Amino acid sequence: MKYKLKMSKEQVVEKARSMVAYARSLGCDDVEFSPEDAGRSEREFLYEILGEVIKAGATTLNIPDTVGYNWPREFGQLIADIKANTPGIDNVIISTHCQNDLGLSTANTLEGAYNGARQLEVTINGIGERAGNASLEEVVMALKCKGELLGGLYTGIDTRHIVMASKMVEEYSGLQVQPHKAIVGANAFAHESGIHQDGMLKNRNTYEIMSPEDIGLFRSNESGLTLGKLSGRHALKAKLFELGYDIDGRELNDVFWRFKSVAELKKVITDDDLIALVSDEVFQPTVVWKFGDVQVTCGTLGLSTATVKLIADDRTEQIACSTGTGPVDAAYKAVDLIVKAPVKLLEYSMSAVTAGIDAIASTRVVISADDDHTTTHHASGEQISRTYSGTGASMDIVISSVRAYVGAVNKMLGLKKQSTS
Repeated sequence: MKYKLKMSKEQVVEKARSMVAYARSLGCDDVEFSPEDAGRSEREFLYEILGEVIKAGATTLNIPDTVGYNWPREFGQLIADIKANTPGIDNVIISTHCQNDLGLSTANTLEGAYNGARQLEVTINGIGERAGNASLEEVVMALKCKGELLGGLYTGIDTRHIVMASKMVEEYSGLQVQPHKAIVGANAFAHESGIHQDGMLKNRNTYEIMSPEDIGLFRSNESGLTLGKLSGRHALKAKLFELGYDIDGRELNDVFWRFKSVAELKKVITDDDLIALVSDEVFQPTVVWKFGDVQVTCGTLGLSTATVKLIADDRTEQIACSTGTGPVDAAYKAVDLIVKAPVKLLEYSMSAVTAGIDAIASTRVVISADDDHTTTHHASGEQISRTYSGTGASMDIVISSVRAYVGAVNKMLGLKKQSTS
């Protein structure tokens, strides 16, 4: 209040009261009020302002641990104290919003629920400001596994969609989930230790507190399917369903032909290969330019040269050729000649999806548009440009790189179309 808002307690109360009343006057039946940094606020003043906004018409009180400073017992007690000391609290919903700066956001959220909160603000994969927010998948599965300890609390979420939702957010945001992330990380249901493997072979419940099928993750050996160049669409669809992807129609057809092209070159198609192909086909932005072909010449004897063909949304083909410091640089410059949009490459990373010389390469790029307007970061006040991420996958690193770049460019151009339409 002193340094950011530069307002007195009385001014803050009056502003909160008037803004809640204004929202109600517009016909909003459910108005949420959130006192920033409630976890470190003076308690008596917190009770006072919450009581005032209830009188003004607030129906949901969101209690945030804005900087992730509270620990579970402390945050649970805060919710309990608000319930006990705020006038009119029985007529509203208490909500939690916990940040993860000390790694306690999930624990704090559950303690808030235990002490009376009935709305829990969470994010898929725990993404958010700084160290992130309370993770949806962690909170939901904790309630499913231990709900009896919270008086029988439950959610209406179909947990079988958790893995798919996680993959979608990961792909669209470009924020990769670390392998040891609870619930949705690649290692969450992997058992490498010999002692653990022995127990798993005897009884899955020895080391798994939940079934991977509960969150939409099916084991690769459940059906016994081994995919190769002779596999058909039905086998591919069944295998993808095991991996959490329920796709059909055009999307399945696109993935199938990409799968067949890889299967012609690889003897063994792994689950990770399929996940990379699905990400590259299904989780792509609206097509403004579609990747067609790329041909490069490179080496120590001369400049790298790339020829790129892109297909516009009206199905016309455009071809451009350019030179560069390497094959990827040359290919990106050729793309720029076609799309005719000022683009700045901010990040470029590549990883092998599997081991071996025939591994699929997964590329991720982040770009910005030179002519984009800057926005102000709400916390730091810093002027920042909008960025766009793209991913691509192929056994050829140049093709993978161009697919990622075109995907990022499509996001940029698609957003510009929306803003001008």
